[in-house]
Amino acid sequence: MASSPISLHGRTYQLPRRPTVIVCVDGFDPEYLQAGCEDGILPTLSSFMQSGFHRTATCAMPSLTNPNNLSIITGMPTKVHGVSGNYYLDKVTGEEHMVLDDSTVHGSTILEQMADAGVRVAAITAKDKLRRIINRGLSPAKGSICFSAQCAGECTLGENGIDNVEEWLGRSAPPQYSGELSLFVLEAGLKLLREKRADLFYLTLSDYIQHKHAPRSEESNRFMAEIDRCLGEFVEMGAVVAVTGDHGMSDKSDAEGNPNVLFLEDFLHSKWPQSGARVICPIADPFVKHHGALGGFVRVHLLKDKSDAQAMVMACRQLPQVEMALLGEEAAARFEMPLDREGDLVVISKKGFAIGSRADEHDLSQLQGHRLRTHGGLAEQEIPLLRSASMESHSQQRDDHEWRNFDVFDIALNY
Repeated sequence: MASSPISLHGRTYQLPRRPTVIVCVDGFDPEYLQAGCEDGILPTLSSFMQSGFHRTATCAMPSLTNPNNLSIITGMPTKVHGVSGNYYLDKVTGEEHMVLDDSTVHGSTILEQMADAGVRVAAITAKDKLRRIINRGLSPAKGSICFSAQCAGECTLGENGIDNVEEWLGRSAPPQYSGELSLFVLEAGLKLLREKRADLFYLTLSDYIQHKHAPRSEESNRFMAEIDRCLGEFVEMGAVVAVTGDHGMSDKSDAEGNPNVLFLEDFLHSKWPQSGARVICPIADPFVKHHGALGGFVRVHLLKDKSDAQAMVMACRQLPQVEMALLGEEAAARFEMPLDREGDLVVISKKGFAIGSRADEHDLSQLQGHRLRTHGGLAEQEIPLLRSASMESHSQQRDDHEWRNFDVFDIALNY
């Protein structure tokens, strides 16, 4: 293994001096951390807060899974790596696409650079679509292991650097819609560490529980306590552990439990039918059962007539569900998103509300009696950023420093 640090996008990262574990808790709203620590069910994370490092950071916008996992593993906002949603409209072809692999990613990742430097990287995801994105530049030939809990039964040495995962771990791949999918990721990471098969771990979970269960509910308490237990085991085995989230989570239902949803495409068509307005919900992915593809951030593409774009922005700003409406270029500049993949308009909901496209495009029956809890907007930008050991030497521990979730590799490796 080389000893010199790696550099990527103007940032430098030391190679791990001891096993280093970075965990992205999907949907890690600060309320889960605060409630769990207050109630005494998160002793490991409480110890990080007391004797390690803890800040409330912000994630990249939109506050979604794909953009933020890539920001975390590149150390940069979305304008650098190019992925600003789970779902997008190709402005050249007019076709809509789901991001299911790394074909739209720009540049390299910290994981790839570490593997190229001889570091044994283990990257484990809950969902396989995310595995195909973060697998960029990793290969068994470099000593890398990369697989998903979702497809653990299909792993091969040639593709994933490991096979027979279910037999090896002693458990079957869990259902896609379950908290066990995330716990499988952590247990697999623990076993790889026990067997000393990796030096740098990136373990990224699923937000199924957070979408369905609020802080202090029985289900979320049980789930968070299990995450905490696994983090404690990593620490006991001598690893440096850093934890963050890809986004937060908000309740977006009324007092009776009905979703608070603005169907924006229906609204725009009622006032500007000639515009050909198409609303894209970038939260959409293959796992929509728990949120109905409804989030707090949408892009509007005007496919026929763009002349009323500013009037549309002004009208959207008057809607009671809307926190912010901007022209696409304004949104890209403000939130450091790639302009070439931006809509003509960006609309962001207020906390407590979600935005969809057309009412007939969202199956709310899939919520199955649960309150709508989702993310994507400014209200879900805050997430915890923690490290198991203190960082007293860090020159940027001042209170006015703007911490981001994509600082997590820096705090894990450089101090």
